[in-house]
Amino acid sequence: MSDWFKPATTSGNAEYHVRIQPGDPGWEHTGLLVADLDRGERRHVDTQGSEYIVVPLACPSAVVEVDGERYELQGRADVFSGPTDVLYVGRDSAFDVEAPEGGRVALCLAPAKEPFPVKHLRKADVPVEMRGAGQASRQVQNFGTPGVLDADSIIACEVITPAGNWSSYPPHKHDEEREGVETALEEIYYFEMQTEAGGGPAKDGNAPDPIGYQRVYGTDERPIDVLAEVRSGDVVLVPHGWHGPAMAPTGYDMYYLNVMAGPGQTRAWLICDDPSHAWVRSTWQDQPVDPRLPYRP
Repeated sequence: MSDWFKPATTSGNAEYHVRIQPGDPGWEHTGLLVADLDRGERRHVDTQGSEYIVVPLACPSAVVEVDGERYELQGRADVFSGPTDVLYVGRDSAFDVEAPEGGRVALCLAPAKEPFPVKHLRKADVPVEMRGAGQASRQVQNFGTPGVLDADSIIACEVITPAGNWSSYPPHKHDEEREGVETALEEIYYFEMQTEAGGGPAKDGNAPDPIGYQRVYGTDERPIDVLAEVRSGDVVLVPHGWHGPAMAPTGYDMYYLNVMAGPGQTRAWLICDDPSHAWVRSTWQDQPVDPRLPYRP
């Protein structure tokens, strides 16, 4: 499991406390860099053969300068405060990202064959989807999905799961190229957790310890076995196999950032449910969406 579960800071370096790159052992098509920037601090990136999406996580604002052009991104207080502005930067470019007030910023990336133009997607234009129902209700913020963002290979979105709910469910996979049915995509899960609204000190005055769980499992032909207890800053990598559920225990809300890309010619997110659990979707039509959603500032 240690190959695919990266506890907070264990993948990082001096510049990025999360650093997942194509070319890491067993990893080819996606990457994620996460940095906590002090006020006015910046990072410089030469995109070379990859495309990037700049995503403010817990960052009120960000400034990105791309090949001499300046873009001001409206951010958010934290990842549970609804969507944020994002900026797409294509391959063969260079950019600097700065947090004028300080904050946490994610850089999602994937190798790209073709350059696409810079795109500033404002938070008001990010489609927000309520997926599932009942205890499988979750909020999906589709800032980097096909049909929303033009790109070569990268697919990215954010998911908020209220305390006590399951998401990334039913378990599903996307590790084969089957036209119109399934696309082969690596996937990164980057997690942040919080104590749900109204939560207080744990017993005897101890601070709460927001945790969640993520499951990944494979087949006899392509085995993988991950059951990770996740906290803020942790990463789970899905090179192949069924993945889900992502579980938010009672008392703790879950956020995750997904980054996907693969070797196929078509940029699409086509999934196949685990046949043993696919029936769960049919129960949603008779259940309301969790009234705690949507999460908004």
